Amino acid sequence: MSAHSSTSTPSPSSSSTPPLLEVRGLKKTYTRGLFNRRQTFGLHADFSVAEPQIVGVMGPNGSGKTTLFELLSGSNIPTAGQVLCAGQDVHRVKYHQRDRMVIHYHQSYQVRRVQKTVPSFMLEKASSDYPLVHIFDEPQFSTQDGYIGFMLNFFRDLRAQGRVVFLCLHPNEPFHVDILRDNCERFLFVAKGQVAQLPDYQSLLGHPGVRDYLGELAEL
Repeated sequence: MSAHSSTSTPSPSSSSTPPLLEVRGLKKTYTRGLFNRRQTFGLHADFSVAEPQIVGVMGPNGSGKTTLFELLSGSNIPTAGQVLCAGQDVHRVKYHQRDRMVIHYHQSYQVRRVQKTVPSFMLEKASSDYPLVHIFDEPQFSTQDGYIGFMLNFFRDLRAQGRVVFLCLHPNEPFHVDILRDNCERFLFVAKGQVAQLPDYQSLLGHPGVRDYLGELAEL
């Protein structure tokens, strides 16, 4: 599943160890117009994941989830703010090494290309040789031949190896809710460009807009 073969594991977290992922004042603003520029969309995020975890992500289409993931993996350029992976700024890492920090698998597990702004020699080497953060953006879960169990075991193995796993689903079946509720230790809900961090599934359900988003699935 991974493009990297190393199995090195980050050292256990301590008070002096930076979070595995820290998102500081992250903003992305899209504008339109040549002279009278106006904002068409804005994303704001501030959160951190200190230790290995499986983090569930959900939100309406067009809310900014994919933009967030592209910013986390360094394939999109923030308007402001930082993404720190184990203390290293992802956007200052050499382009071809950013997937050693945060890797983004989009649906068919294709990895996003990186926007290049300065020559690579001006950037830092990645401090890791294997992704510390794995983002699975709406993976296609087949219900046949034990595929769901295989994937969930894979996510758990990554967590056991000291990694952070983001699992983004757009729930439209009861088993999607089961996967998120039973396997994710905290949640992000993205709506209208705002990223809310919730500590558990019950807190997620109590967050404004989540029950409307889930509809009848919220009652499962």
